[in-house]
Amino acid sequence: MADVFTKEKRSDVMSRIHSKNTLIELRVFRFLRKNKVYFKMHYDRILGKPDVAKPREKKAVFLDGDFWHGRDYKIRREKLPPYWSLKIAANIKRDKKYRLLLKKQNWRILRVWEHDLERKEKATLRKIYNFLSD
Repeated sequence: MADVFTKEKRSDVMSRIHSKNTLIELRVFRFLRKNKVYFKMHYDRILGKPDVAKPREKKAVFLDGDFWHGRDYKIRREKLPPYWSLKIAANIKRDKKYRLLLKKQNWRILRVWEHDLERKEKATLRKIYNFLSD
């Protein structure tokens, strides 16, 4: 399936997609600050740059976008153009590798899907709070 945009237009569209400070990240950061939870944002001293980290306690929270990190990928992949199918498969593989390596370094990891924050916001925010507070 060919792209419906020119290369220039596609580049413009893709440049507007943020990898940091997405709406779900900002929602989580605001909630944690309001509840007086100390954390580091986009912690780049470990693999995967977790969106939320407590380095002294070796806790990391990854706030994963459904599309980019492959939620329901097995169902969606048939409908995706080959480029996106390969890209998302590589993202899934990389995410899994990073989580395994971090666990070997005794990091505790919580993975949160965009979908959960949108549909079960209170419960998901409470889950993040409990993970970081225990």
